[in-house]
Amino acid sequence: MRNILILLLLCVVSLGSAQELNCKVVVNAQLTGNENLQLYKTLENQLTEFVNKRKWTKKTVGLQERIDCNIVINVTENSGENFKAGIQVQSSRPVFGSSYSTPVYNINDKDFNFRYVEFQNLIYNENQYESNLMSVLTFHIYMILGMDADTFSLKGGTEYFTQAQRITNYSQQENFKGWKLEDGLQSRFALIDNIMSPTYREFREVMYNYHRRGLDVMSTNIKDGKSEIAIALTAFKKMNNRRPNSYLARVFFDAKSDEIASIYSGGPNVDIANLIDVLNRVAPTYSSKWRNIKY
Repeated sequence: MRNILILLLLCVVSLGSAQELNCKVVVNAQLTGNENLQLYKTLENQLTEFVNKRKWTKKTVGLQERIDCNIVINVTENSGENFKAGIQVQSSRPVFGSSYSTPVYNINDKDFNFRYVEFQNLIYNENQYESNLMSVLTFHIYMILGMDADTFSLKGGTEYFTQAQRITNYSQQENFKGWKLEDGLQSRFALIDNIMSPTYREFREVMYNYHRRGLDVMSTNIKDGKSEIAIALTAFKKMNNRRPNSYLARVFFDAKSDEIASIYSGGPNVDIANLIDVLNRVAPTYSSKWRNIKY
């Protein structure tokens, strides 16, 4: 009887906890002209299992607490075991007291070349380089974890960003693009370097204040929530004065522009005249959306 009780208890624990990610992985090979090859489906299945079944943090996570995310790998060329691709990564998190999920991370990483042999073991070592396939994938996984954690507590994602930076550092030994300073202002190197830099400190403050003090408050007090979101967004003005047209600002508004326009296009009204000016300064590429805001 005692053994049966222990077994039942273990079953309850396993059902009540889960890995951190609820991720849909897609490998799209249409541009290669060979999209039906079993090779791509095998890769898709292996990556899906790798991402969703691995334990990425020390936290105990319930099924309902998993982070919803999507990873789409668009393969453009394939020659033997060498692949040229891009990777689109998106994540979201639920808003307190509602059925709405807000976009958090939205990145289109175009520099994703890798080597792969069908059914090869997908090996990840957090302290050393194994392959560019694993480095790029795990970099974005830790970015998902870090961005999500930053929306719940101020700088709550630091440990995950630190691991993303560690991956960046040890992946520089190969000649794959995206890991080095010289790879441009919109590379993986630039993304994590900027997030960890005090020069862009307002970005992480906005992530917390926008979500926790703004969106999460709107279920109980819409007007207060909208006011807090406006206050949070105006903090970008300081960062923009320091570094105009920064990559981090683009990352934020790529994910949030539609949501911001929606929030301020319906009642109750709050004073956002100053916010509109800030939005046009820090995110001018979305000026057409800001013009549609009614206030």
